[in-house]
Amino acid sequence: MTPATPTRLVTRVELDEAHTTDRQLSVSARLEAELPDGRSLVLLDDRGWSESVLGDGDIRAHLTRASVEDDARTVVGPDEPYGEETQEQAAAGHWAALAGILARQGVDADPTALAGLPHDVVLGERLRTWAGF
Repeated sequence: MTPATPTRLVTRVELDEAHTTDRQLSVSARLEAELPDGRSLVLLDDRGWSESVLGDGDIRAHLTRASVEDDARTVVGPDEPYGEETQEQAAAGHWAALAGILARQGVDADPTALAGLPHDVVLGERLRTWAGF
């Protein structure tokens, strides 16, 4: 295992052009852990979301950079509790799963430390252009 501890989390968000219209936004989100040497390791690459505007109008009139960044952090977890699970248990399970993903990539990471890392969101060029950010 590499003794390097991740220094931050980064969620990269990009426009899904095939499913985006003036009334609907669809994006993909990929969560990465950045290491001190500058490498980024993928933690989750199967996330994303869609949202639409009701009625007439362009969804871009309702989007802000901050709202997209908040949504990005939400979709990469932790998820809401399931069944009898508490919020704390759901969060602990999420961070332990991410630490396991890092372990499979040769990085030893503490789940509690991962939860406390800075979490930046990087909006892709196509999304920024489409949304006018």
